[in-house]
Amino acid sequence: MNKDYYCVIMAGGVGARFWPMSRTDHPKQFIDILGIGETLIQRTFKRFTKICPPENIFIVTNEIYFDLVKKQIPEIPENNIVLEPAMRNTAPCIAYANYKISELNPDAKIVVAPSDHLILNEDVFIDNIRKALEAATENNWLVTLGIKPSRPDTGYGYIQFNDQEKYEKNQKISKVKTFTEKPNVELAEKFLDSGDFLWNAGIFIWSLKSIMSAFEEYLNDVNDLFAEGIGKYNTPEEKPFIKEIYASCRKISIDYGIMEKASDVYVQAADFDWSDLGTWGSLYDIKDKDENKNAVVGDNVMLYDTKNCIVNLPKDKLVVLQGLDDYIVVEEDNALLVCKKKDEQQIRSFVNDIKNKKGEKFI
Repeated sequence: MNKDYYCVIMAGGVGARFWPMSRTDHPKQFIDILGIGETLIQRTFKRFTKICPPENIFIVTNEIYFDLVKKQIPEIPENNIVLEPAMRNTAPCIAYANYKISELNPDAKIVVAPSDHLILNEDVFIDNIRKALEAATENNWLVTLGIKPSRPDTGYGYIQFNDQEKYEKNQKISKVKTFTEKPNVELAEKFLDSGDFLWNAGIFIWSLKSIMSAFEEYLNDVNDLFAEGIGKYNTPEEKPFIKEIYASCRKISIDYGIMEKASDVYVQAADFDWSDLGTWGSLYDIKDKDENKNAVVGDNVMLYDTKNCIVNLPKDKLVVLQGLDDYIVVEEDNALLVCKKKDEQQIRSFVNDIKNKKGEKFI
């Protein structure tokens, strides 16, 4: 195992589109959504121990989730739990991790990945990551993983690749032409038909030197803030310093801040089965279904004239549903959601409305 390989797991989101199961105090990455006895973040951590030593894995999360991380992944060193005092999107969290790792190993090669994705064919995933690490390291590239789209999904970002600029040593790696964030249905259909677009998996591979250089060039305001803490990272001075600067750090994604602007950006077409598990519909796609194509969790659910639904209800609650087609029905604690599956992207808006009109206790 290569001692220079590191992993940064991003685990700070609240998973609003998975409401009401995912809540602010216990978001989806800390939930056993698949019903297999492991939470999503536990599966992610275990997956990356096949690529790098456990002590080289860092988890970036909100400071309110420290206890959840320690409870679910007790083997991780406390210094490797990177606590953000506020949510500032992906670029600041990556910059923070960069500086912590930089003071430990300036020769690090890093994989950055979300904590809540479903990866099937894990051996193939590991092989893809290793090949991407080799390519990124040899060429000083910023590499991202792309998934061949199976449908015109409007919930994913898309990456257009240049089929004429492939990596000589690995024909699955191509230079990126454009990034498009969550297109409408018509545009997504055109992307699918063209054959030169991939879903953006939000998994990044690069050398520490390459990504820090990119921050200096494209996000110098963010970089300068974190650079002020050189010498404080991995010491008792780190926490108060981070608390002070995060308030003035702007919110920006790594895609918009760097990947869309940098010149040496490449995408590797992935060979493994993947889902970002971002919505109830994405969970429906992978769940076992009954003869009417309903995916049901709950021991006392009775369905009549109901099809194509995902139903997730407390095991001890008797629920009768009649006449539903293509719906999401979820109950958790003090909240019940009934929503058309095709309108699931609105759930985030529902959560915002609930917060404003009904208060924090429901989210």
